[in-house]
Amino acid sequence: MTALIFRRVVLGLFTLWLVSALIFAATQLLPGDVASAILGQNATPQSLAALRHDLGLDRPALARYLSWLAGFLTGDLGNSLASQQPVADLLWPRFWNTMALAAYAAVVGVPLAIALGILTAVRRGGLFDRVVNILALAAVSLPEYFLGLLLILFLSVRSDILPSLADVYPGMGFGEWLRATTLPMLTLMLVTVAQIMRMTRTAVLSVTDQPFIETAFLKGLRTPRVILRHAVPNAAAPIVNVVAFNIAYLITGVVLVEAVFNYNGLGRFMVDAVAKRDLPMVQAAAMVFGAAYVVLNMIADISAIALNPRLRHPR
Repeated sequence: MTALIFRRVVLGLFTLWLVSALIFAATQLLPGDVASAILGQNATPQSLAALRHDLGLDRPALARYLSWLAGFLTGDLGNSLASQQPVADLLWPRFWNTMALAAYAAVVGVPLAIALGILTAVRRGGLFDRVVNILALAAVSLPEYFLGLLLILFLSVRSDILPSLADVYPGMGFGEWLRATTLPMLTLMLVTVAQIMRMTRTAVLSVTDQPFIETAFLKGLRTPRVILRHAVPNAAAPIVNVVAFNIAYLITGVVLVEAVFNYNGLGRFMVDAVAKRDLPMVQAAAMVFGAAYVVLNMIADISAIALNPRLRHPR
C-alpha cells in the first residue's frame, strides 16, 4: 500500500511538472505583445524595447521558465505586469472565493447525487428511474453557460427569487453570501449531480447482479439493508473516483460560470488576466487550477486503492 501511494505521488508531481511546462509554453504562444498592450498603439519602438527589458521579456524563454518555476515552488508568483502588484495578493482571495463556491455545490450536490443514484438503481426500469435519467442526460448535454442563462431567466428575471449576479464582497453575512451564490451553485450542481448519479447507479447495479447480493435477498434481508450494507460498500471505489473527478471540475471548470454570473473567483480572475495579456497572472491561475486537479485525482486514486483489496494486493 505504501509503495502504491508513493508511486501515485511521484506520478502526480511529474504530471504537475508537465502541466507547468505546457502552461508556460502556451502563454508564450498567445498572440499580441504585452508591452504594446500596456503602452498602447502610440508607443515608440524605444519605449517598447525599454519596457520589454524592464519586464524581462527579452530574456531567453528557458531562463524565464526556470525563473518562474523556481518562484512558484517557493510561493513567489511574481508581479502583475499591468498593476505591478504581487500576483499572490491578487490571486489567493479569488481562489478562496472559488473554493467556497465549489464547497457549496459539493455539500449540496454530492449527497443528492449519490442518493438519486442508489434510488434509481433500486427502482431500475420504473417511472422514477426513467424520469431521473432523462433529466440527468438533459443536464449533462447542456453547456454550463446555457444552464446559467436559463436559471437567470426563470429564477431572476421572471420570478425575482434570486439575484442574477453573484456579487460578493468581504464582510458580507453568510445568509447574504448564500443567496448571492445560489444561482452559480445550482448551475455547477446540475452538471455534477447528473454525472455522479449515473455513475453511482451503474456501480450499484453492477454489484446487485453478483451472487452474494442474491444470497442476501434469499436470506430475507430487507432491500435497504442489502443495498446500504452490502451493495454500496462494494461499489464505493468507482463512486469515490467520480466524486473526486467532479469536485475537481467544480474547482477547475468554473471559468464560464463565474463569467456568466460575474462572480469574483479565480475563473473570472483568469479571464480578466487573459484580456489584459498579464502573463504572470494567467500562468499563476492556470497552475493553481492544474495543481488542484492533479491533487484531487491523486487523492481519488489513493482512495480507490484503499477501498479495493484487489488494488492493494495486486497479483
